[in-house]
Amino acid sequence: MSPQPVSPQSPVRRVFARASFPEYQRVLAILRTETVGGALLLFATVAALLWANSPWASGYFALRDVKLGYAPWHLELSIGHWASDGLLAIFFFIAGLELKREFVSGELRNPAKAVVPVAAAVGGVALPALIYVLFNFSAGAETLKGWAIPTATDIAFALAVLAVINTHLPAALRTFLLTLAVVDDLIAIGIIAFFYSTGLQPLMLLAALVPLAGFTVLVQKRIRSWYLLLPLAAATWAFVHASGIHATVAGVLLGFAVPVLSSGRKGEPGHGLAESFEHRLRPFSAGFAVPVFAFFSAGVALGGAAGLGAAFTDPVALGIVAALVAGKTLGIFGTTFILTKSTRARLDSSLAWIDVAGLALLAGVGFTVSLLIAELSFGTASAHNDHAKVAILAGSLCAALLAAVVLKARNRHYRKVELEEQRDDDGDGVPDVFAAPERGA
Repeated sequence: MSPQPVSPQSPVRRVFARASFPEYQRVLAILRTETVGGALLLFATVAALLWANSPWASGYFALRDVKLGYAPWHLELSIGHWASDGLLAIFFFIAGLELKREFVSGELRNPAKAVVPVAAAVGGVALPALIYVLFNFSAGAETLKGWAIPTATDIAFALAVLAVINTHLPAALRTFLLTLAVVDDLIAIGIIAFFYSTGLQPLMLLAALVPLAGFTVLVQKRIRSWYLLLPLAAATWAFVHASGIHATVAGVLLGFAVPVLSSGRKGEPGHGLAESFEHRLRPFSAGFAVPVFAFFSAGVALGGAAGLGAAFTDPVALGIVAALVAGKTLGIFGTTFILTKSTRARLDSSLAWIDVAGLALLAGVGFTVSLLIAELSFGTASAHNDHAKVAILAGSLCAALLAAVVLKARNRHYRKVELEEQRDDDGDGVPDVFAAPERGA
């Protein structure tokens, strides 16, 4: 399809254009942390699978099912449950901080820049869900509960794939991947809150507003004292957990409460409280909370060839694999392509559509949130849940391998772009491509 002529008076908006240099530095810092977290996530997953399929498998499942906590407060949970409801609340708190920052001062604050990653994320959620439903429509209502499993993108796992294949992905693609994952998380949060909440207790939900309000007042006053904030955050989490809404939603609400911008008062750091919290907690989330959740969630007894055969005759598994590999790719690439071709937007001159295809394939790596939704859909004791886990692993691996082939083939071009992004001829500390005005932006 040849591009339509554009009048000289009509500015051409570039898709996948570089962000500002401060934003570029921030994204790189986040991606470094998430890459390390992705490596730990891979290690935890492999360890769980090996243990769950070893002669000592009973020890793994016994450890996962050990109960801890205070029963009168409905907080006597298994270790696996604490990992999914408790530790993942920290992950979603970071997601809440990142979401708010993106909408207040990041890439999503500008509608012209936000429209492509937002639309791509929506396409990357809607099409996988539709493909899953098509595979399971005739299988009954029970299997249809898992429609949201293949809708999530795992940024840490995706970055671990990039690290393994040693690709030098350009800044614009990295920023787009992170923004896409942020919007993806927002959609996942909404799905969990509205479709996977059971036995709603309105009084408990109202009670959660009290500590949440206290937390909000303190952070809006820029109070950082952990001994004040942590009890309020824990109380909010406990009440949301008791309300029937999944407890991880509490993490998002707490994240949304934190101010992004600095108040400008004398003596206060230039960055906002959200950035400070994110800087402190992201390494813990990526390096401990998410890998521990993966360790207790990814362990599934495969049952040898017979077990794998049973898994892949289940429409749940077939739908997940097809949705992750084909649905995510076509949803993200197709939405981006159509939106670009139907407007005055143009792909940035340093990139080609094959790069977008590789990135869309990489977004098919779904893990952390997919595992969580699988458990919420079927329960930990269900055979469908085990089959879903196998499919999530298989689909993510397949998407990762295909993405590796596409992106690795472009690595020589990416190296040239990377060198250009590092070149600083005037020695002012800002690479020249970031200091130059954006043409047609």
